[in-house]
Amino acid sequence: MSRFTGRVAIVTGAASGIGKEIALRLAAEGGIPVIADLNLDAAGKTAAEIKARYGDKGGGDAFAVAMNVTDEAEVEKGVADTIAKYGKIDILVSNAGIQIVKPLVDFPFADWKKLLAIHLDGAFLTTKACLKHMYKAKYGRVIYMGSVHSKEASKLKAPYVTAKHGLIGLSKVLAKEGAEFNVSSNVVCPGFVRTPLVDKQIPEQAAELKISEADVIKNVMLKDTIDGQFTTTDDVADAVLFYAAAKNTVHSGQSAVVSHGWFMQ
Repeated sequence: MSRFTGRVAIVTGAASGIGKEIALRLAAEGGIPVIADLNLDAAGKTAAEIKARYGDKGGGDAFAVAMNVTDEAEVEKGVADTIAKYGKIDILVSNAGIQIVKPLVDFPFADWKKLLAIHLDGAFLTTKACLKHMYKAKYGRVIYMGSVHSKEASKLKAPYVTAKHGLIGLSKVLAKEGAEFNVSSNVVCPGFVRTPLVDKQIPEQAAELKISEADVIKNVMLKDTIDGQFTTTDDVADAVLFYAAAKNTVHSGQSAVVSHGWFMQ
């Protein structure tokens, strides 16, 4: 029996990137990932890929739901549809996120609010919707996708750094409130991972900082790593699955930095 056999896991932003890798890894170990994404077509394709890849191994179930994590009604519906289909939610991976880079002095208020809504409101709304089911079942594992920017700051990323710091606080509160219900809470804090979100930042930062894209990679993104390496989606999934498989709440409220040595605690 695998670590996640029969465990139902909602993963937000799971149609691509880090979220998709987490969903695939959960399915590989017997879990049932619910692919919750703004893009329902892409979520459906990821769910179909999981079924095709793992269906002949006795598991391989997956479920796609449309979810704008900033829309309370849509979040509640996605969770309700999951409960209607599977009867429980064991794991929540709050992963959906975006990035917008601009100097603080020029940052549009609308963009500030949009980014905080997706990262913080989305984490709050999905957590709240899942908790009543986890509390009733006396079991839940909640993992937030933070960042090294949950611990450190970088230029051009005021709302992102603010939001990622905020997830640490949310996780600590949930760790205290959820303990009596066997619900744990953790934050995984990756360094730079070569996803479309990061690839988009390279030319944007090059333009803002007036340096080459190669210099952005070497002297901005990876300059504080110990080996000049990007973190991989697989590296991040390893940490998420570690917390998701926790037997009890011993690690609850903690965060793990996955970053090739960028920010050491």
